[in-house]
Amino acid sequence: MSETTGHRSQGRPTENRQVAVVGGGSFGTAMAKVLGENGHTAHFWMRDPQQVEEMATRGCNSRYMPGIELTGDIRPTTDLAAAVADAEMVLIALPSKVFRTVIHEYAGAFQPGQIVVSLTKGVEKQGFKLMSQILHEELPNARIGVLSGPNLAGEIVQRDLTATVIAAADPGVRCTVQKLLSCEYFRVYANIDMYGVELSGALKNIYAIVAGLADALGLGENAKAMLITRSLAEMSRFAVSLGANPMTFLGLAGVGDLAVTCTSSKSRNFRIGYELGRGKTLEEAVAKIGQTAEGIYTLLLVKEKADEIGIYMPLAKGLHEIVYGHASIKAVINGLMMSVQNSDVEFILPRTLAQ
Repeated sequence: MSETTGHRSQGRPTENRQVAVVGGGSFGTAMAKVLGENGHTAHFWMRDPQQVEEMATRGCNSRYMPGIELTGDIRPTTDLAAAVADAEMVLIALPSKVFRTVIHEYAGAFQPGQIVVSLTKGVEKQGFKLMSQILHEELPNARIGVLSGPNLAGEIVQRDLTATVIAAADPGVRCTVQKLLSCEYFRVYANIDMYGVELSGALKNIYAIVAGLADALGLGENAKAMLITRSLAEMSRFAVSLGANPMTFLGLAGVGDLAVTCTSSKSRNFRIGYELGRGKTLEEAVAKIGQTAEGIYTLLLVKEKADEIGIYMPLAKGLHEIVYGHASIKAVINGLMMSVQNSDVEFILPRTLAQ
């Protein structure tokens, strides 16, 4: 694809940098578009040769972003090793189920000191590992970061105002990501709590399913507000017990991401919940959405981990009973409404009182 300048960030000089995007789904496509419009060369790896051919000839990814033209120097390829070979920064946008497999297979193609940033909001079953932990294990010489926030890919490609968070211990990683991705419609803020940012991104998918289910049942605005705030308390309680910073959940990656995915029909997890609430089975709901909804997979792992470490998570437990235990939705909701009324804001009351 030849470079065009029609949508490049206004009023901000750009210096061409080599960046790789690994994963041809909706968010990977959105990031490739941002990079191309910012004047950078985006080496865009996709597994499907037909997607690569379409990108090369028509400048679009109709499977995930129909009707969206991708401009700039975006170079689609099925050769992952070639895509990352000369990249200053690599953005990984793979489903969590295949994340380690792909990174392990191509670990030798990554360069020492290369910046590698996970965009994936999910958890690996074995050992309850987050994607950044997988990167540390598979790419010990890389400089690791995590990008997460209220980032609906469909709005980013429309150039709607969006903010995200880059979390990394290395200040150079945070600075580079901000420089390469920031533009007039995509704002990048920084955080050092990589674990909290990443875990909040994975957890909120569970509660987006709950919110979609509630919407399908016609719950009122008061009830929806209650669900979102109780979801925030529940996910922060779980994450902090595993070492996250509670303040992270007050920012974009926490309450920001939770709010957008729990209120938008553009969220795949919300739509899964909505279809479940309309009476569809899980298989029927997934088939209708047609894309991966990480929350379904994450729910299993979080429920198992919460039971293991003894964390009180009534919403996650109730959703698990509906999705995997085939429990009555009405019975589960009634049970939730009859549960003990406890602390409003997590961490204010002593842990012995806040359940």
